[in-house]
Amino acid sequence: QVQLEEFGGGLVQVGESLRLSCVPSRSMYSLDNMGWFRQAPGKQRELVATVTAGGVADLPSTVKDRFTISRLNNKNILYLQMNNLKPEDTASYGCFAWYSGDQYWGRGTQVTVSS
Repeated sequence: QVQLEEFGGGLVQVGESLRLSCVPSRSMYSLDNMGWFRQAPGKQRELVATVTAGGVADLPSTVKDRFTISRLNNKNILYLQMNNLKPEDTASYGCFAWYSGDQYWGRGTQVTVSS
């Protein structure tokens, strides 16, 4: 069983930055692919970024020029650096991880971008 917890959400102004962190609840062997999703009220969940255990990242074009995903493998910590935030980035951001064939999810952290 893997429990993930996100940190770093908050209220920012347009154009500002935030860095989210995703931390597993206990020390463990390396997680497999990890990533971030987001969901705004009334909208479908959206995949924001993924990164493989080897560090290969993939982000959609909507955020690729502004967001960076990275991971600290020896501690299984996942990061999402978000720059030049826009009002449309407002959502609950959650992390997920694959481990031994199962997918695990965090509960999310709220990011609100005010204009």
